[in-house]
Amino acid sequence: MREHLRHYIGGQWVESRGGTRHEVINPATEEPCTAITLGTPADVDAAAAAARAAFPAFSRTSVAERLALLDRIAEAYQARMEDVAAAISEEMGAPISFARGVQAPTGLGHFKGAARALKSFAWEEEVRGARVVHEAIGVVGMITPWNWPINQIAAKVAPCIAAGNTMVLKPSEECPTNAVILAEILEEAGVPAGVFNLVQGDGPGVGAAIAAHPDIDMVSFTGSTRAGIAVAQAAAPTVKRVHQELGGKGPNLVLPGADIDAHLGAMLFGVLGNSGQTCIAPTRVIVQKDQKAEVEAFAARMFAATKVGDPTQDGGHIGPVVNKAQFDRIQGLIQSAIDEGATLLEGGPGMPDSVNRGYYVRPTVLGDVTPAMRIFREETFGPVATITPYDTLEEGIALANDTEYGLSAAVTGDPEIARGVVGQLRAGIVGVNSWGPAPDAPFGGYKRSGNGREAGVYGLRDFLEIKAIVGL
Repeated sequence: MREHLRHYIGGQWVESRGGTRHEVINPATEEPCTAITLGTPADVDAAAAAARAAFPAFSRTSVAERLALLDRIAEAYQARMEDVAAAISEEMGAPISFARGVQAPTGLGHFKGAARALKSFAWEEEVRGARVVHEAIGVVGMITPWNWPINQIAAKVAPCIAAGNTMVLKPSEECPTNAVILAEILEEAGVPAGVFNLVQGDGPGVGAAIAAHPDIDMVSFTGSTRAGIAVAQAAAPTVKRVHQELGGKGPNLVLPGADIDAHLGAMLFGVLGNSGQTCIAPTRVIVQKDQKAEVEAFAARMFAATKVGDPTQDGGHIGPVVNKAQFDRIQGLIQSAIDEGATLLEGGPGMPDSVNRGYYVRPTVLGDVTPAMRIFREETFGPVATITPYDTLEEGIALANDTEYGLSAAVTGDPEIARGVVGQLRAGIVGVNSWGPAPDAPFGGYKRSGNGREAGVYGLRDFLEIKAIVGL
């Protein structure tokens, strides 16, 4: 079992100030695989002080210096890619092929994307006699999730370095090692002491302290809407900027006459990939009633053919969900749908027959799901698709928008018909015969899915202050 019992503060690996040992459970084996120390508010105090001390010098570095630093980080990251993949696979259950081919490369992508944004960013402009400039915001606190761990860490760290900010990071205690590896990468690349600080911990002990800390100027949070509300409430007394990417309940609106065989498979993969633990997964399939049977049969076949198995093995199978609490929640939502009248088309409650331990979920398809059901409303975060029929396209659009979330939406069908639909969908990301984000495009949501954007120039802009200079 690996141990990472110290925090990275002020360029040094230091003992916690009163923290407690925490063991991470491998979701495939239900056995401990990693130990960390859950930090304390005193650890956050030390990290914030180190970041505050480092800010004046780092914020004054030139664009050329920060570009060179981002290039060195990307080079060092490339050399540690396999280590990142192995840690993610063991701690959160992503199959090693998926961790190596998809999860780990996202971190590298954000550092390269931040460099592209930095090269093209307009730091100053003239506006009717005023000079408007962008400046580093200060110390940024970051709280990140376990489902796409290095992706969400790098989506915050990379633009902060590009902007000249300093940082205090709390990664998820469910998947902590990738953050340790990143700290080593940043140190090797020459990130100055105090610019990046890592405090392991949980939400109540460290996350809340980051959100409330008077020496932290901004908090960037990715996670559930429930936790995001708590972060915003904790941040309110210090009037810091709150940047959030929260929950999702993405619709996949299947247009009338859509070519199901050509396009639906790629969309349903968004529900299966990462064992369904993706905030932009298009889980709510909304289909015109004349194609309902065709979509149900296609989805049932695809999910029945999806293998579930050991994440240490190469292959196209899916792994377990992250922990027992998540497993139990998914089981409860599946059962609630059946109890409320949904038709079980594939999968269902319980573990797959191929495994006898671990938090594995049967790939599940539920038909005849209505807006009155819990599973239509609540984020499932598992390999579960629901199918809801509509009569008219207007009704289908209304069903797609019938959610408190607005992170993502997908449209399956003729792109020419989709042109008249995408503007009516209330979501920050809309894909046509596609469900994933695009490099350098803004990532973030409407409604209760958050209030900020990450990636590319849009992400860089969200980690900057704006100053108007008049009369100079």
